Amino acid sequence: MATLVNVYRRNRRNLLFFCVDIAIVSIVLYMTFDILFSKVMPYTATTYDLLLMVSIKMISFMLVGALLKIHRIDWRYASIHEMKQVTIALISSDLILFAYNQFQFGRGLGVMIAVQGLLAFNLILFTRFLARHHVLYTFKPHAAPQGRKTLIIGAGNSGQLIVRELKEYRTNVLHVVGILDDDPMLASLYVHGVPILGTTEDLERIIEEQGIEVVIFSIPSLAHARRIELLKRIEKTGVESHALPMLSELATGNVSINEIREVKIEDLLGREPVQLDISGISKHVEGATVLVTGAGGSIGSELCRQLIKFKPAEMILLGHGENSIYLIEKELNGLGLETKLHPVIGDVQDLERLEHVFQTYRPEIVYHAAAHKHVPLMQDNPLEAVKNNIYGTKNMVDVASKYRVDRFVMVSTDKAVNPTNVMGSTKRIAEMIVQEKARSSDTIFAVVRFGNVLGSRGSVVPLFKEQIAQGGPVTVTDSEMTRYFMTIPEASRLVIQASVLSRGGEIFVLDMGEPVKIIDLAKKMIELSGFTIEQIPIEVTGIRPGEKLYEELLATNELDPDANIFPKIFVGCTRPFTSVAPILRLIEHFRPNGPALTDALLFVANSDDIDRDLQRIFASGFEFIPARQVHIRVADGN
Repeated sequence: MATLVNVYRRNRRNLLFFCVDIAIVSIVLYMTFDILFSKVMPYTATTYDLLLMVSIKMISFMLVGALLKIHRIDWRYASIHEMKQVTIALISSDLILFAYNQFQFGRGLGVMIAVQGLLAFNLILFTRFLARHHVLYTFKPHAAPQGRKTLIIGAGNSGQLIVRELKEYRTNVLHVVGILDDDPMLASLYVHGVPILGTTEDLERIIEEQGIEVVIFSIPSLAHARRIELLKRIEKTGVESHALPMLSELATGNVSINEIREVKIEDLLGREPVQLDISGISKHVEGATVLVTGAGGSIGSELCRQLIKFKPAEMILLGHGENSIYLIEKELNGLGLETKLHPVIGDVQDLERLEHVFQTYRPEIVYHAAAHKHVPLMQDNPLEAVKNNIYGTKNMVDVASKYRVDRFVMVSTDKAVNPTNVMGSTKRIAEMIVQEKARSSDTIFAVVRFGNVLGSRGSVVPLFKEQIAQGGPVTVTDSEMTRYFMTIPEASRLVIQASVLSRGGEIFVLDMGEPVKIIDLAKKMIELSGFTIEQIPIEVTGIRPGEKLYEELLATNELDPDANIFPKIFVGCTRPFTSVAPILRLIEHFRPNGPALTDALLFVANSDDIDRDLQRIFASGFEFIPARQVHIRVADGN
């Protein structure tokens, strides 16, 4: 009883149901015997007899109902099973009442007890109907429906569950205006008050006529080829599209509006995104002239989006791709902010062009994101990686120092740690160029190193999305390969934060949690897209040249566990070196020979004592052991 009291204290609706049910069984029994059957009863019943029967019926109904917990049911989600519980409680109390009449008067009143039982059941059922379907709200004035106009494809079980759940939650996010279904017999019918507007052949017309903003695809049992065809048609209309999980998941009954969503990058991250110290950044960026190289790329463009929020006076968007620079300038101009934008087409390999840009605009803060980052491509084109990543960075560093830039931040990668490929090696040497300049310049130089960026051009996420859209298979190079991941906004925030925290020469590293298996990432993307592994298979293609099974953010001798200067941000202590000039001399010597250049880059980037090793190489007339034979980390990461 104490439990019941606590339940009713917390839920006044159930308390109301309890009181109404008791009133119904009592009043119906009294009225049935006193009015309907008073003339035909086989004995004369006194008021006392009637009140005693009412008491027996009421108490027995309460006791059986308590055993069956009928007054602890959440009637918003009740079904036939819950009504069976009410039926059992009513029949049990009627049987007890019948037994009492047999014992007390020696004869039964079966017909009269059955009639009042049916009346009580129907009245209780009616009260649940009113509450479940909010009938009383019909007579209240309604505001115009809120939320984005939504079209559901599929009037089956999953479709009607979605309609019902959206209506019950009265969400302001989605407003379902219609349903499409391939069964023409359902046309013009209604599902939970929502009209079936036609078949999927009418998809484009209905979207245009109804001003649809969101389409929810809810036919999980449809053939895979037909499913892909419909999803592509939805995509061509330009509206936002979502898909329910497949039939195997719906069989559990766990269909929820929370599952109707696009695959978001944040869903794949597995941790909370890193945030910014907004006040500290505003103090440095607001009113400043900022230059971003590679401004049309994934990281560079996001840097621009994040930086413009801090109201710099001017922003120079430097990149060699005219279309990408045009697009980011157009996007930023569309924000209507006061920052003056300067789109500049130029290449970091062109020192004369850089001199002109710095002389013209006099930037105070530089974010250097321009680089060649694609591992297999750079493995086949080592000289281009050297020209862009090494000499391009040197040009930027020299010009920034010459024109007295306040702060310079270079974007690097975890592939620069114990590199096994050309791209990682060139980025490590670029880091060394920045670190060396930091020793002699008034400009504050720093490096930001992070792992793979989810959603960037060349990352696995766009590739997996494309492969899933085409019906698979999703390709993974090795089932054991792991990587650290972060989002594009996170990467950009780290770069901006580092520009504020830097005192000169540091390599900043983001604590990105635990590394993620690429194959697990692929499985998660397939599931979040609404498919199963059986429908979109995963194919292991084999590790590519220059790839490691795992990557590190800092080498063992670079890690300083006490160098946590900001939440989730660490400072590494890289291997010592005297000068990058001998390194550049070595690169120039092997520049005409691609394989030898590759070996030289790997040798330099993995040397524990580069000054000593370079002296030996120069003393021997550039004779050295090829990098593939020395003790560097190879593809298995060991």
